[in-house]
Amino acid sequence: MTDFVVNIDVDDLDKATRFYCDGLGLRVGRRFDGWNELLGGPAPIYLLPKAADTPISPSHRQLRTYGRHWTPVHIDFVVDDIRDAMARALGAGATLERDVTTHAYGLLALLADPFGNGFCLIQFTGRGYDAIALDERR
Repeated sequence: MTDFVVNIDVDDLDKATRFYCDGLGLRVGRRFDGWNELLGGPAPIYLLPKAADTPISPSHRQLRTYGRHWTPVHIDFVVDDIRDAMARALGAGATLERDVTTHAYGLLALLADPFGNGFCLIQFTGRGYDAIALDERR
C-alpha cells in the first residue's frame, strides 16, 4: 500500500464542508454526486453524507449518531500555531475537549467537530516525535 484517503461520515454536507474549510484550512477539490473531496493535507478527505439513525454498515444494527462519539481512529491536524488554529476551529463550530497541553514533542489540543468526530491539533516543537522515539530508524 502506498496511499490512502480519509472518509468522514456527516449528516450535513454543506455544514461539514464549511467547517473543514473554514475551521481547518482545507479546500474543496472535486465535487461528486452527493459528496465532496477536501484537499490541503497529505491525504484527501472525503465527506460522505449519511443520515443519522441509519445503520453503520450492512452487517451491523448499530445506528449512526452525530452526538459526540468515540472511535479508535481520529485525525491529528499538524499546525504551525496551535492557538490560532484552535481559535479558527472553535469559530467554525468545533468543541474544545482539552485545552493545549505541552509534551516533549510539542503542543496538543483535543477537539470535536460538529458531527461528533474527535480530532487533535498538534504543533510540533524541537525535534517533534523524534524527541520521544525509542528507535529513530527511517
